[in-house]
Amino acid sequence: MDALKLCYVFGGSFFLVGLLCGIWKYYGILKSKDAVAPEYVSVLHRASLLYSFACILLSKFVELSSFSEEVNFYAAFSAMVFFAFAQSTYFLHAVLKDTDNQFQKPYRIGSWLHPAILTHGSMVLLILGEVGGFAVLFWGFLRTL
Repeated sequence: MDALKLCYVFGGSFFLVGLLCGIWKYYGILKSKDAVAPEYVSVLHRASLLYSFACILLSKFVELSSFSEEVNFYAAFSAMVFFAFAQSTYFLHAVLKDTDNQFQKPYRIGSWLHPAILTHGSMVLLILGEVGGFAVLFWGFLRTL
């Protein structure tokens, strides 16, 4: 699969997840006495829609980049895999209903309390993957100016 198609597959997948999470969010609103969906259902819904459009933006920079197809593929893949990783943590917290703030101490996933390095280490990797992936594509575009 080439980089452009990869962006569309991820973008379409995130958009579909966002639409489906909209149903989940609506259901949560209906069941809530305060008419508010659970926090991480809302986060998942909002982030899915935003990431879908981020993938379309990445696709444009893939098209405009002067780098090879292989470099563009891995740069886009890096960013989008970490988008998906973030989505998976939002989904997990939404299903488990274990927190309304994943950065609140003690760090937990369900009943499992985990070390801070797991949360903060994964955030550092996410930052490097998302920012680094886009920076490569953006640099590939800037080289064409």
